[in-house]
Amino acid sequence: FEGHSDGRFSVMADLASAKKTLDGLVKAYAAGDAAKTASLIGTLKVAITAFPALPPLFEQTPTATDELTLAREVLEHATLFAVSQQDDAAAERNFNQLRPYYSDCAGMIPPSPRQALLTGLNLLRLLVQNRIAEFHTELELIPPEAHTDTHVAFCLDLESSLMEGAYNKILAASTAIPTPDYAHFMTMLNATVRDEIAACMERAYKHLNTNDAARLLSVKHGKELDEFANERGWVKRGDGTAFVFREETAPPNAKDIPSMQLINQTLLYAKELERIV
Repeated sequence: FEGHSDGRFSVMADLASAKKTLDGLVKAYAAGDAAKTASLIGTLKVAITAFPALPPLFEQTPTATDELTLAREVLEHATLFAVSQQDDAAAERNFNQLRPYYSDCAGMIPPSPRQALLTGLNLLRLLVQNRIAEFHTELELIPPEAHTDTHVAFCLDLESSLMEGAYNKILAASTAIPTPDYAHFMTMLNATVRDEIAACMERAYKHLNTNDAARLLSVKHGKELDEFANERGWVKRGDGTAFVFREETAPPNAKDIPSMQLINQTLLYAKELERIV
């Protein structure tokens, strides 16, 4: 009994220490101190491994609710921090570790105020990475009532626009993101969409006015358009008012048809048929 009691007090002491460290993490992240945030996340990830109430053990300890809630908040901040550092692989790992706290622990701890934000962030990441099948698998795990949440609905609208090829809606959506945390993935998605639009422009037009090109790409005319054009290897017309994607070619005329060659081939075929018959 004494050993069991000592173990319980040890967990309580670890929990109290972790709560203080978590407070420091929240402040460091809010202040934009990347080095301190990364350090505290590493410290806390090690600390929560000592909590017996966490998945997959789920031991019913007296402090189980506090243990699960604290671990969930650590992983939430770890995911958000990874996104802010544009570390997509770390963001995926952290969200995978976080997912059980939203699903398996739903009845054990109060809902997180960040759950919708992070669920939407994960959906957006899958969209950007063109992992559409996984996007729909994740969507099936989200309760139907959560689909109307601003963060999740934003991603659903984006996916619908992608399927429709309504690229202008996607570019417009970048100015109406529900949280600044989505900015990194939206920047990546916009770059992909602009490349698709540019490829369509190259196939559809022989030449295109620079003003129209800027409008279709939703970029500013001038430096921003020129930088994009240089990346694509576009060339401007002599007067600088249009991009030339293909040179004009004259329609074929009778002189271009190799008449003698065709006559000789026809005579050869006739002789071969006569020989066979």
